[in-house]
Amino acid sequence: MRVFFLLFLVFPLLELFVLIRVGSSIGALSTLMLVLAGGVIGLLCMRLAGLTTALKVRERMAQGEVPSTDMLNGLLMVVAGGLLFLPGFISDVVGLLGLLPITRRVLVKRIALHMTHSAAQSQQFYAHSRTYTQQDSHTANPQNPQAQIIEGEFERKDP
Repeated sequence: MRVFFLLFLVFPLLELFVLIRVGSSIGALSTLMLVLAGGVIGLLCMRLAGLTTALKVRERMAQGEVPSTDMLNGLLMVVAGGLLFLPGFISDVVGLLGLLPITRRVLVKRIALHMTHSAAQSQQFYAHSRTYTQQDSHTANPQNPQAQIIEGEFERKDP
C-alpha cells in the first residue's frame, strides 16, 4: 500500500520540484522543449518497441520456441518509453536507463528469475493441494479419516 502512496503522491510532487528547479536554472522555454522532446522520444520508443517485439515474437513462435525473453524485453522497452512520455526529468532518467541494453538485460534476468521462482512456488502449492484433495476426498472430515461418506438417496414422507 505504501508503494502506491509513494508512486501516486510523492513521485509527482518530486517531479514537479525537479521541473521547477530545472526551469529556474535553464529557463522555462528550454525546460518545456526538453519535456516535449522526452515525450516525442517516448512515443517513438513505445511504437518501435511494440512493432519490434511483435515481429520477434512471431518469428520465435514460427520456429516453435517460447518467446518469453523477447516479450519481457519488449515490455521493458514499452515501459521505458512510457516513462519518457511522462512529463518530468526523473521519469526521463529512469526511462533512459530502461532503454539501455545492459540495464534491460539485467532487468529481464531478474524478472525471469522472479517469475520462475513464483511459478515453482505456485506449482508446489497446486501439487500439495491436489494431493491433499485426492487423498482425503473419500472422508467426511479430513481431521478424522475414519468418518466415511455414505452416498444415497432419501425421500421425505410427511404424515
